[in-house]
Amino acid sequence: MKTFLKMLLAVVVGFFITSLLLFFFMIGILSSLVPSQEVATISSNAIIKLTLDRPIVERSSHNPFDEIDLSSMSRRNVYGLNELLDNIAKAKEDANVVGIYLEISDIDAGISTIKELRQALKDFQQSGKFVIAYGDYMTQKAYYLASVADRIYLNPQGSIEWQGLRSEVMFFKGTLEKLGIEPIVIRHGKYKSAVEPFTNDRMSAENRQQIQLLVQSLWQDMVNDISKSRGIEKDSLQYVANQLLAYNPESNYQYRLVDSLAYQDDVNKILSNWANCNEKDLNLVDYNKYAKVPKNYSGKGLAKNKIAIVYAYGDVIMGKGDEGTVSSDRIAKAIQQAREDSSIKAIVFRINSPGGSALASEIIWREIKLTTPIKPVVASFGDVAASGGYYIACAANVIVAQPTTITGSIGVFGILFNGKELLNKKLGITTDVVKTNEYADFPSVTRPISSLEKKRLEMEIERIYQTFVHHVAEGRRMTTERVDANAQGRVWSGTDALAIGLVDTLGNIQDAIRIAANLAKIDEYRVTALPKLEEPFEKILKELTESKEVKVLQAIGEKFPWIKTLISLNRMEGIQARLPFEIVTY
Repeated sequence: MKTFLKMLLAVVVGFFITSLLLFFFMIGILSSLVPSQEVATISSNAIIKLTLDRPIVERSSHNPFDEIDLSSMSRRNVYGLNELLDNIAKAKEDANVVGIYLEISDIDAGISTIKELRQALKDFQQSGKFVIAYGDYMTQKAYYLASVADRIYLNPQGSIEWQGLRSEVMFFKGTLEKLGIEPIVIRHGKYKSAVEPFTNDRMSAENRQQIQLLVQSLWQDMVNDISKSRGIEKDSLQYVANQLLAYNPESNYQYRLVDSLAYQDDVNKILSNWANCNEKDLNLVDYNKYAKVPKNYSGKGLAKNKIAIVYAYGDVIMGKGDEGTVSSDRIAKAIQQAREDSSIKAIVFRINSPGGSALASEIIWREIKLTTPIKPVVASFGDVAASGGYYIACAANVIVAQPTTITGSIGVFGILFNGKELLNKKLGITTDVVKTNEYADFPSVTRPISSLEKKRLEMEIERIYQTFVHHVAEGRRMTTERVDANAQGRVWSGTDALAIGLVDTLGNIQDAIRIAANLAKIDEYRVTALPKLEEPFEKILKELTESKEVKVLQAIGEKFPWIKTLISLNRMEGIQARLPFEIVTY
């Protein structure tokens, strides 16, 4: 017995020591991965080097553990649009900074996000400072941003993917038929095409019409911006795209898409000339270092009054959610917090969402509705604010969108799947059920839907659609007839949405902040961000407990948008108010 107790004690002590050593080992690994938080300084005549080699999200986290993927123990860096804009504005006022050097080939961001960056760089140039761009090659999105620069340089063997926008839809009707799965679709809105991939093998006439008009509007805005910045005729830009001339470096120079062809090792000499210094004295500062340079706060930075930016980006879902989802609990709580905080005089509701749960949208809409009589709310749209993303905004005092924002999609749908044939005939699986009431097993994937069940779903879809239209009519001060005429699930660009009254003005998030300040009648204010970000150790626990399967699918989804869409479909609960498609630009 004494020997057994000794052995047990040795095991317990050994387990405790091993766990302790493992804990310190993990802390050591995490510490090596956590980015340094030290304050940086720069000397005079500095040029900020900005590569934009990471995905750009609406809002970056100051949580050092947010950039660590605990499933792979590696860094996963992203840029926050909010901090990019802040640092460009900081560089404009920084006497030590003389210019910005863009070294870009591709950008992982939406068109409206890139437009915000273009506008920030144009504002930077107003101070008399320069912007130089270089790429070994450039995608259309990269070139769209680079076109704002004072000079663009391209590798002598490089190319530009300047060829126009496209929207490609993948259809699964044939796959479902082969599998023996029947999609049961109920929708309101002839343009509400989110369900078409399951019921059609090609675009409906209505969907083709709206997508054609949408991509044409986005493309025209890009062409207009580039034409203005580069001094190139629009017809010339269209000709280059139609003839695929931008794939040839000499043609890019001939048609003035770039200013010169140069190798990357020539860049330092080019930058030295712009900075009026010797090449050996060139002061090139990486953006990541410059982000750690403290901002010189003006009166606004120290003001008592605040304007809160409530960030809502991702799918609209029920529940608590996390950063990257527009969850009913989290976003509604943030709006309520801003409403009840007397130091917050106005709210900018920053939305970048394709929509999602109709019920979650209603919960968030209600909080905006309760807030507008107390303090002004200005909605600011990013790349997309459609369907549920528009639902949550329609009660705002003012709506600000970019010309390239995808918005509208005022419609509702529900979708069920009947897998009886797949289970019974193809897999040999049968089911049996005992129930207290006739419809206790509704909804079910193991049997067809009954006529009564379908009728009830149709009534519910119609009720939610009418509620959606009523909210828009009330918020936009329109008749329900006018809203319905422009609704039906139809998607609009920001430019077209302005023309039909779904948005009030075109502009970026800074414009929205200025409008909010004017409505609140305040001159001095500082900006605060909501919802509050997760605490570091909360984030660690969440990362460690999240399944490997989800991590793998999310990683694949970054490369294959269809997988990402299927992940979103898996999160859907209840009736949906969701954008009918996704546009991917290259």
